[in-house]
Amino acid sequence: MVDVTAIRPASPRLTFRLRLSSVLVVALSAILIAPIVAVFAAASGDSEGLWGHLFETVLAGYVGNTLGLMAGVSVVAVLFGVGAAWIVSRYDFRGRGMLDWALLLPAAVPAYIVAYTYTDLLEYAGPVQGALRDLFGWQTSRDYWFPEIRSMGGAIVVLGGALYPYVYMMTRIAFRMTPSSLFDAARIHRSSAFWNVALPLARPAIAAGLALVLMETVSDFGTVEYFALETLTLGIFNVWLGMNSLPAAAQIASVATFFVVTLLVIELYARNKRRFEGGSRHAVGPAPIRLRGAGAIFCLLLCLIPVSLGFLIPAGVLLTFVLQGLSIGDYGMVLEVTANSFLVAGGSAALILGFSAVIVLSAAFSGSRFLKWVAGAGAIGYAFPGTILAIGVLTFSGAIDDLLEGLYSALNIDNGIYLTGSLALVLIACLVRFQAVGYGAFQTGASRVPPNLLHAGRLLGRSYAGGLRSIVLPIVRGSALTGALLAFVDVMKELPMTLLLRPFNFETLATLVYQYAKDELLEQAALPALVIVLAGIAPVILMSGMIRRASTQRSG
Repeated sequence: MVDVTAIRPASPRLTFRLRLSSVLVVALSAILIAPIVAVFAAASGDSEGLWGHLFETVLAGYVGNTLGLMAGVSVVAVLFGVGAAWIVSRYDFRGRGMLDWALLLPAAVPAYIVAYTYTDLLEYAGPVQGALRDLFGWQTSRDYWFPEIRSMGGAIVVLGGALYPYVYMMTRIAFRMTPSSLFDAARIHRSSAFWNVALPLARPAIAAGLALVLMETVSDFGTVEYFALETLTLGIFNVWLGMNSLPAAAQIASVATFFVVTLLVIELYARNKRRFEGGSRHAVGPAPIRLRGAGAIFCLLLCLIPVSLGFLIPAGVLLTFVLQGLSIGDYGMVLEVTANSFLVAGGSAALILGFSAVIVLSAAFSGSRFLKWVAGAGAIGYAFPGTILAIGVLTFSGAIDDLLEGLYSALNIDNGIYLTGSLALVLIACLVRFQAVGYGAFQTGASRVPPNLLHAGRLLGRSYAGGLRSIVLPIVRGSALTGALLAFVDVMKELPMTLLLRPFNFETLATLVYQYAKDELLEQAALPALVIVLAGIAPVILMSGMIRRASTQRSG
């Protein structure tokens, strides 16, 4: 075989463009990493003794509540995710095909919306307790006991029901990629196929999915704020805005970063350990066991529990409010806020797409390990809670504004453009937070491009940029569009960064829902909340297709 890289030496123009693309990778990645570094820079500031006071009074409570919430959500997410993945992978029954993708639907509903709907449904004045009082003749809350939804237990159930799809989708792939020969061996030795074969092999996938669940749990703001749970994330918000101390908030954020980095290491370790060995490269999973009668009904009901908890009940409550005419009647305002959300989500998705294209493609085809490492480091923002990144972005933009002010003074410009207080600040924050989505999508697409394809294009007279445009981009286009859609929906659901960094008198669907829910007016927030849910269904369908393809690649 002829090595096409040796046929035509690199021209000075190509060498210059490769060096320019390398500089761009480093520069763009530095922009993405700078807000995270700025968090620690802000933490080095003077908190005027507030940090010591927080350390002595509430910090232990913040850490304890965060750890307790993480532990409880882990249990719920693993029970729902692993249990449902095993049922739909191992057994065949009526409704299994529908459940296969329906179990991902809770991923379309932000956890804070689930919290709002269950509070309205289960609180003392809600329809459930009202119906119980009418049925049994109870008069006051002293006559009976009912679990308090605004509690640690309520937050655990809400977050676990909303986040278990992370565990479900990774575990389902692992179960379906387990060779049938291993199940046959377990049956011969009369061992449990689940406990002795499937579960041990799926442990890395479960750990990776659980790490993502816990990152989202640490990041959650809307649920813990509504339930008044003093976690690290809520502490950052309260200290920043309530006590007007950005350095103290950054110091709490540094503590939260420890949890985030630990989870990130676990996720990366689990991903590196995710390997499966079978008798053949084309080994396939076992055929599902056909169930009928009571067994089929039992499996169907078990799988409907997480789907109902995380999607059907919240979406049904919202839809009922809208159909009853209890939601916002000012449709002009809803359209305006929806347009704002689409502006932020669309602008952020475009930025993510552009940054990812330059960073991933340049790093992938440069052959430099250093550039690939830098590109990966630029996607680390997804692991950090929105409140932490908001501090970093604000600190970073303040430094940029100081430089701009000095430049404007030197040029005698009175009305210059600043980042702080502008919509650009929200776009930068969303870019840093969700860059990993675009990075992953382009990485998937770039992995399908043969390494010598660009060199073959050069043989045919294509320039480096022309080869990227006409050869590589058509191959990665599908993955890129998928990443853009996922990023768009993630930004649509984003609450804390938008709430903290938005311009004055600028509302998105997420902040509008938050404002109404905070004022105990959930019925009026039903329509914008339902729009957010509907926007999240499209990527769920995409994820289901991606999982189906990933789980069948082994037999391809």
